[in-house]
Amino acid sequence: MSDKPSVLFVCVHNAGRSQMAAGWLRHLAGDTVEVRSAGSEPALQINPVAVEAMREVGIDITANIPRKLDYETAESSDVLITMGCGDVCPVFPGKRYLDWKLDDPAGQGIDAVRLIRDAIKVRVEQLLTELPVATG
Repeated sequence: MSDKPSVLFVCVHNAGRSQMAAGWLRHLAGDTVEVRSAGSEPALQINPVAVEAMREVGIDITANIPRKLDYETAESSDVLITMGCGDVCPVFPGKRYLDWKLDDPAGQGIDAVRLIRDAIKVRVEQLLTELPVATG
């Protein structure tokens, strides 16, 4: 069992928003947070426009693979952040839940995905101020 807080990002396809959020959190928090992402209906691959948008800011998510949301992962996470996935996330007492209203990058061009990427960064930075992480 880890003493690091664990954060699970969930969206439908686990190919855009949740992958970008996980990328930002890994980048900004380093190894102080356990980062997870999953989808209710995972795609076969990460959205290539999301990959490109993250590459522009020096974050490589090309090796990430969309994963299916499972009960065990959700149950063992401290914070669950949904991004337009509806009611698929199981609810556990004592967990913190956030719902981030963000446009879906699926089918969007790079300019729109950059805006989503930047909105996610702001939310992740705010989240980091609220997590109990060791800072040194």
